[in-house]
Amino acid sequence: MYNGQNGSRVRSGTLFVDMNQRTYDRSFWEQLWSKTLREQPDKVARRQPNAHLVAEARNLLPGRALDAGCGHGAETVWLAAHGWQVTAVDFSASALAKGQSMAEAAGADIAQRISWIEGDLASWTPGQGQFDLVACLHVHVAGSVAEMVQRMASGVAVGGTLLMVGHRPVDPATGAATAAAGQVQVSVETAVGALDPLRWEVAVAEERPRAIAGTGVDAVILARRRP
Repeated sequence: MYNGQNGSRVRSGTLFVDMNQRTYDRSFWEQLWSKTLREQPDKVARRQPNAHLVAEARNLLPGRALDAGCGHGAETVWLAAHGWQVTAVDFSASALAKGQSMAEAAGADIAQRISWIEGDLASWTPGQGQFDLVACLHVHVAGSVAEMVQRMASGVAVGGTLLMVGHRPVDPATGAATAAAGQVQVSVETAVGALDPLRWEVAVAEERPRAIAGTGVDAVILARRRP
């Protein structure tokens, strides 16, 4: 989960957010994670990794991955279990602690492949070209989405992959608010527009219906860094 005065991440079906809540600051997310992990620990532990990540990453050779806004680490642990060396960043201490415990429960070989970092993605920047995969899923940004996309993209190595997913705040089929209402997440147009076509090959740029009817669509952007 990407949190902070300038950003946060919602896990639909795991974290329950008041639609009228508009202050997505660090305190809000830490309290929400703490409450959710205290009251629904088993449900959180059972949550499956993001289907978009699984679908795309299973076709990649394992290398160095960044899970930017990792929340409680379901995607992080999945990547590590499939051979990736993962840097997992989030600023919720409660979520990170849960992720570490899940990784340790999965086995020492998995846990040792993960580096957990408490950091706010509103200002945290990956090392230039360090990662073969940068995944940034369901991130709310109060500032410039294009700037955030470019900052996360700066961490992708030549030949590497950038995966961005955003939950749209309104269900286009019904016009109803979704779990992302009140948030600004990446859209296909903004993400693609932020990537220099001379440096990036966009392989996927589409909106995909979410699994549960009435919950809207996800914007899915997959791009590869050109040599």
